[in-house]
Amino acid sequence: MENGIKCPPMGWNSWDCYGASVREDEVRANALYMAEHLKPFGWEYIVVDIQWFEPLAESADYRPGAELVMDEYSRLMPAVNRFPSAAGGKGFEPLAEFVHSLGLKFGIHILRGIPKQAVRDNTKILGSDKTAAYIADIDSVCDWNGDMCGVDMTREGAQEYYDSIISMYADWGVDFLKVDDIARPYHKTEVEAIRKAIDKTGREIILSLSPGAAPLSEAAHLAENANMWRMTDDFWDGWDQLRKMFDYCRDWFPYVRQGAWPDCDMLPLGRIGIRSHGGDRMTNFTHDEQKTMMSLWCIFRSPLMFGGDMTYNDEFTLSLMQNTEVINICRHSHSGREVYRKGNEIVWAANGENGVFYIAQFNTGDEKILSSVQLSFLGIESQAAGRELWSGETARIEYGTITSEVEPHGVRLYRLETK
Repeated sequence: MENGIKCPPMGWNSWDCYGASVREDEVRANALYMAEHLKPFGWEYIVVDIQWFEPLAESADYRPGAELVMDEYSRLMPAVNRFPSAAGGKGFEPLAEFVHSLGLKFGIHILRGIPKQAVRDNTKILGSDKTAAYIADIDSVCDWNGDMCGVDMTREGAQEYYDSIISMYADWGVDFLKVDDIARPYHKTEVEAIRKAIDKTGREIILSLSPGAAPLSEAAHLAENANMWRMTDDFWDGWDQLRKMFDYCRDWFPYVRQGAWPDCDMLPLGRIGIRSHGGDRMTNFTHDEQKTMMSLWCIFRSPLMFGGDMTYNDEFTLSLMQNTEVINICRHSHSGREVYRKGNEIVWAANGENGVFYIAQFNTGDEKILSSVQLSFLGIESQAAGRELWSGETARIEYGTITSEVEPHGVRLYRLETK
């Protein structure tokens, strides 16, 4: 797979704050906020998550048997009562044009497969004389959402179906496609079908696969066909989940490469749960935990997809998103890796350009620790100096060792330069 995607994607996704119920006015408000406050820092994708085709969606819960908005060719369309600019069969083209006018990029979520509603009504497939019922794999269904069933890729008309929906998305101006119910379990033939369909459009579209955990055994196939894929199930604002993410990152860091990014999932920061899981709240993560999360995501080089409604960001939340030097680790470092673990101390490192190194000293325990790391472990054999990127404090380096006091659930993240 050839693409020009050099950095992990950075953007906003509507799921953590609005579940399945986001409206056009909320999407536009977040796009305006990103353009004004975050675009210079690398944030650029605005992604509408699940069930934009369900007129009565109002939370993160799904209505069994809901009547969906669909065209004559078995293709789901935006619900006009939620996305008024889609009226007249325009789909997401007007909303994408608005996002693009701000210098940003537009994305949507879809579920693998073909609507059960299309199978029930045996509707047509564009570009084929076959129908929805003919190509459906009715034994391949999502176990947490009842809208779709799989597509039998051995049948004539199956590739044409995927070609038809993704060609429509490209015509709308979609730049990012999150495909769900495809990475766990791993539906290899449908992944390949979607890859082929994207390539046929000639448009550069980020392909993101969910949910996790994607199988480590398929790392090569994932990298060949997708740009990002989830390593975990849905990630929320609980310390136990954040602590577990260190294990996933340790397993996956050898497979991080340009254009193919194992994905830690969204950043549940700021105001989340407005009409989604756990109820309306500011994130439950402490300030130290938020810095830990941002530091791990960046030094691992995960995509950064912000989950809260950005228009409610407080000063601290915005400071996380505008820390140029931290974000630069995500965008431009390489060789991010876990160096070692000692009890609750976890040390990561990454390489920058022109003799720059990054080191993160994490404390996953409930008591303050003293972390001392020999710089030779990082490949630094000469003298070095640097700063901590959250506080701006000078690094304490003596006799080739960097030493830090690290708060519980906290991190000390350094940029070092050799002398």
